[in-house]
Amino acid sequence: MQMSQILENSPRHCANQGVNFKKFNKKLFFAFFTFLLTVLSFILLVWLILHPTKPQFSLREVEINQLNLSGPSLLNSSVELTLLSNNPNRKVGIYYDELQVCASYKGQTITHDTSIPPFYQEHEETNYLSASLVGYQQPVAPSFGYDVGRDQRIGKLVLTVKVIGKLRWKVGTWVSGMYRFHVNCVVIMPFGPIPSPPLSSKQGTQCSTTI
Repeated sequence: MQMSQILENSPRHCANQGVNFKKFNKKLFFAFFTFLLTVLSFILLVWLILHPTKPQFSLREVEINQLNLSGPSLLNSSVELTLLSNNPNRKVGIYYDELQVCASYKGQTITHDTSIPPFYQEHEETNYLSASLVGYQQPVAPSFGYDVGRDQRIGKLVLTVKVIGKLRWKVGTWVSGMYRFHVNCVVIMPFGPIPSPPLSSKQGTQCSTTI
C-alpha cells in the first residue's frame, strides 16, 4: 500500500518567510520615506530660490457717506473705498481665496465685514479692488459721539481700513497651502463743521501687510 506524501513547512521555513515579510515592509517604508523627502526637498529648494515677496496694498480712495448715531451707542455708517493690490513677484502668482474688509475708528469697528470675491493675481500684476462697507446699528462706545465732535473741531478724522484674508502661492504648476494675511491701512481725512458734505480722501495711503 502506497502512502501519499504530506508536505509540511518546517518551523525554520516559516521563520524565514516572516523575516522576508519584515524586510519587504522595511524596504517599502524606506522607499516611501525617500520619495516624500525628495518631494519636500524640491519644494523647499523652489521656495528658497524664488522666495515669494508678500503682496503690497495701498488705499487709493475713501469716501464716508454716513456716520450717524441712531442711539447713545448705536451707529449707522457707510464707507466706499478702492484698494490697489500689487504682486511684486516675477515668477510667483497669488491666489486670493478669501478677503474680508472692514473700517474702524479709534479702535472701534464701525462697519460690518464685507467680502471681496476671490481672484488670481499674475506675476507683477496690479488689481483695483472696490468695496462698499455698511454698518447698521453697529455697537460703539458711549464716548463715540464726543470723539467725533472733538475731531470735527480739530478738522481731521483718522480712519483705519483692515483686510483679513487667505492666500496661496503658485509656482509653475505647484500651489502652496493657505496662508492667512492681514492688511492695515490708515487714512487722515479732512473733517469740516456741521453740516458737512461726505468726507473723502484721494491722496492714497500705503498699507502694511503681514503674513
